[in-house]
Amino acid sequence: MPGLSAADHRSVPPRVAISRDYNAAYDLLERNIGAGRGERIAFIDDAGSYTYGELGARVQRCARALLALDLRAEERVMLCLHDSIDFPVAFLGCIFAGLVPVPVNTQLTPADYAYMLEDSRASALVVSAPLLGHFSPGLPSHRHLRQVIVSGTAAQGNLSLEALLGAHEVAAEPAATCSDEPCFWLYSSGSTGAPKGTVHAHSSLVLTAELYARPVLDLGEQDVVFSAAKLFFAYGLGNALTFPMSVGACAVLTAERPTAQVVFDRLRRHRPTVFYGVPTLYASLMASPDLPARGELALRLCTSAGEALPAPIARNWTEHFGVEVLDGIGSTEMLHIFVSNRAGDVRYGTTGKPVPGYAARLVDDDGQATPAGQIGELQVNGPTSALCYWNNRDRSRSTFLGPWTRTGDKYRIDDAGYYVYAGRADDMLKVGGVYVSPAEVEAALVTHPSVLEAAVVGRADEDQLVKPAAFVVLRAGVEATSALELDLKQHVKSLLAPYKYPRWVEFLEQLPKTATGKIQRFRLRAAASRE
Repeated sequence: MPGLSAADHRSVPPRVAISRDYNAAYDLLERNIGAGRGERIAFIDDAGSYTYGELGARVQRCARALLALDLRAEERVMLCLHDSIDFPVAFLGCIFAGLVPVPVNTQLTPADYAYMLEDSRASALVVSAPLLGHFSPGLPSHRHLRQVIVSGTAAQGNLSLEALLGAHEVAAEPAATCSDEPCFWLYSSGSTGAPKGTVHAHSSLVLTAELYARPVLDLGEQDVVFSAAKLFFAYGLGNALTFPMSVGACAVLTAERPTAQVVFDRLRRHRPTVFYGVPTLYASLMASPDLPARGELALRLCTSAGEALPAPIARNWTEHFGVEVLDGIGSTEMLHIFVSNRAGDVRYGTTGKPVPGYAARLVDDDGQATPAGQIGELQVNGPTSALCYWNNRDRSRSTFLGPWTRTGDKYRIDDAGYYVYAGRADDMLKVGGVYVSPAEVEAALVTHPSVLEAAVVGRADEDQLVKPAAFVVLRAGVEATSALELDLKQHVKSLLAPYKYPRWVEFLEQLPKTATGKIQRFRLRAAASRE
């Protein structure tokens, strides 16, 4: 099965052009086993470590086992798996066999899973044993589901993944797939309606690595990486699977939630050189009493995505550990980061500049280019764009505009060409007829020494005019008082145009967040509307 070719490619550098006959799983394995890295450690999980040779054998046994269960090419296989060696084995095993894996969030409800099983028409489910209860007893009712495979101790008559791997030999050849055909799906968060099955091609996995992991992160086989974002997210899938496997590096996986204690334990014990986090996690790590000293860790670089990284948090991290945090933006639709800061060229408070291989533009509500310095919707053009949303033609046509993909994010470009985040399109506030970016107000609030985190939404006043309302989490030991509320309002006025200051400030113990660490602003908007 051919891998990367040296042929020219119009939209990416020549060295990452991909031949038509291509299997993404075969490529990622062959880059290591074929290059003599079979004895290098590929993954470390909560149970042990696994070499590239062991990984390759497991993946190929998984592929053969799935085909022996009468699963056919292009059928979907839902994966609801905690981060362990079984995730890359099942994910790559499906792809090697010509099946289409559909990783899903492990923190959803039974109703969410029922919807996704029905929507994807998955023929099989591979699920971690502790999560099986979220699917039972409704599994037999799904029309298309024929097989349930359990990672861990199998129950209720279901198949055991470990037993299946032990019962089959390695597959001789990968499925004869094409670089442009569907390879895997990722479901969107569903923040604007029902979750959407986002369909990605075989070529997209390795292209994210070649365009971002190699040139931006300078990732190499000597690196050990740890991602707080889990593998079922687009960000985590690149961080901890595609990126390390593309260069022969090692990835640390954990099934545990990425609390400060868990993160610091892995950073101390396995000494990763690259850490991938999200803004809210960096804030909680810096506030933790267990914060390691600079010399305790082996980090050389960190990244952040998911939401804009507040400059004070990034600066504090860099001052403490002596390591830069590369803030960037990616999306499920584009698979990974396409605008980013670069090592040695970090401007905190911005998202950086487009990653080579991608083009970006800002447009107004009419689709016209926005004038310099003004806020517009970010659109991106690049080779890792999804093929479509499954069975959702209207949303596909409104998101994928020829070569351009709408992100739904608002940005402006500063005088030096750096992209500055202004918020989600549906989060923007219009105050006195002028757009106000919630992200800008939040960034001002977190520069106050008493503030740990902040979120800003719109709230109607007594005249039904929308004004900014702030929800604030204070640092440990700081007392919420009316005097502090007034001080925070004045603090924002001193940094921004006066009309942007929050008219209301509410103190919370914690902000409502998704499993990715993103702030659930719809909950805050609902709370503000009840005030």
